[in-house]
Amino acid sequence: MKRLFLIIIFLSMAYSTYAQYDSIYVDGRWRTFLTHLPPQYDAAQDTLYSLILALHGAFGSAYNLEYQSQLSQKADTAANPFIVVYPEGVKSPADVRTWNAGDCCGYAGDNNIDDVAFISALIDTLLNRYQIDYRRVYATGMSNGGMMSYRLAAELTAKLAAIGTVASTMTLDGPWTPSRPIPIIHFHSYLDENVPYYGGVGNGFSDHYNPPVDSVLNEWSALNGCANENDTLYHETGEYLFKVWTQCNNNADINCYVTYDGGHSWPGGKRPSVFSDPPSDKINADDLMWAFFLEHPADDGTSTLTDPEQAPLRFVLYQNYPNPFNSTTIIKYKLQISDHVELSIYDLSGRKITVLIDEKQPAGSYRLEFNAAGLSSGIYFCELKIGGARNVRKMVLLE
Repeated sequence: MKRLFLIIIFLSMAYSTYAQYDSIYVDGRWRTFLTHLPPQYDAAQDTLYSLILALHGAFGSAYNLEYQSQLSQKADTAANPFIVVYPEGVKSPADVRTWNAGDCCGYAGDNNIDDVAFISALIDTLLNRYQIDYRRVYATGMSNGGMMSYRLAAELTAKLAAIGTVASTMTLDGPWTPSRPIPIIHFHSYLDENVPYYGGVGNGFSDHYNPPVDSVLNEWSALNGCANENDTLYHETGEYLFKVWTQCNNNADINCYVTYDGGHSWPGGKRPSVFSDPPSDKINADDLMWAFFLEHPADDGTSTLTDPEQAPLRFVLYQNYPNPFNSTTIIKYKLQISDHVELSIYDLSGRKITVLIDEKQPAGSYRLEFNAAGLSSGIYFCELKIGGARNVRKMVLLE
């Protein structure tokens, strides 16, 4: 098994052409992380990039999650390339890395490791080192890493725009006190026996109780002020369940995908060993998560994020109306200063459908009609871009 694990590490390192393994000193110890830059990244350009922090599960590592999730490949091939950083939990004497997510898991929790302080310091380091849009910093994680992402949502809200969690639940005792509503996308499998979807003690090494996923998401719905709770949009046995909590404060919607295949694994990802569960082939967590993150920057005017070094927001893209719409909808936006504007429409896969505006415009308020004749029903994204800054809104077409 050890030899197989080393082979997987080697393969993932071979893929990470643009990755750098590094460390920072936090809370009296060196903390390690892997940074993956997309090949398009150029420090000499003004383009700002989104950042996804991807946290491994117990017994995992940065390279292990990079291989399992395939997030680096997604970062390189997405229509809007992004930076992925894989932080690592502290090693136990038995050489096992874990995160202090609350009541789980192992060495990190037992020794009260301050992983929130580590991630906070890491974000500050990365913002200073790379061209990152501070309004587009996201966290995701697998299993214990997903549990840690939930803790970050509750305790490091001001530095995150949204989180995505895979095969996990929230093990942090309440009450939770996020500084603002935060969007969440969650992925799970009904076949997961390590972290059971309906809750209970799983078959993992930590032997801890897992709260039911729906209970956790309902709690977050209340924190986010969602008016529409637990609405099933798609449910087909043998495929997957898709539920949403919507009409939330600050656009902090919650999405949940639950598959009938897979197990304790990353949907659409790789199987890290023959001893692990196969991933679901019904959905791709990378595609859905990235689309969700694009839709949820932390720049809606109610964020607690502040950065005195950043220029003030130069434009606002308002929600289109009507939404959902049939064939046509009105898109409105406002420019604070005269600048070159690009307004584009993307589909759910990130493919650019059309460019509505690509020219310099004076400061002012604008409205234009988007005609979606010929397009299939589904979710689309409107992106307003000025220089390296972007603003994205979701549009739902119902033909």
